[in-house]
Amino acid sequence: MSDRITVGHLYAGRVTPGILRKNQTGEIANAPTKPFAEVLESNLLKLSNHAAKRLEQRGIELKSEQMKQIGSALDKAAAKGAKESLILMQDMAFIVNVKNRTVVTAMDSESMKDNVFTQIDSAVIIS
Repeated sequence: MSDRITVGHLYAGRVTPGILRKNQTGEIANAPTKPFAEVLESNLLKLSNHAAKRLEQRGIELKSEQMKQIGSALDKAAAKGAKESLILMQDMAFIVNVKNRTVVTAMDSESMKDNVFTQIDSAVIIS
């Protein structure tokens, strides 16, 4: 019963990369990192089926630079503890599930007129 409990024991396999801890000989060793596929998956911006349909119906084409901007806005919302966020960019609006990094729906300027946005807890405006 003299074993110490460390963060690595409490959250086995989910230690943040770059955090150092001591191994059994007392030397500092790198913590295990997440598999590459898991890191890649957690950083991607996904589109729900509904959002993909809305983008197609409304003729909205997102370029890679715009996807990066939405991803950056998502990171800012996540840093503030947001769960469902409205992202306004140029003449478009996106409702995004922050935790899942998923665009739930998308609107163009015409669809936004006289619209009420519900079930959001934050808004990010991209200039």
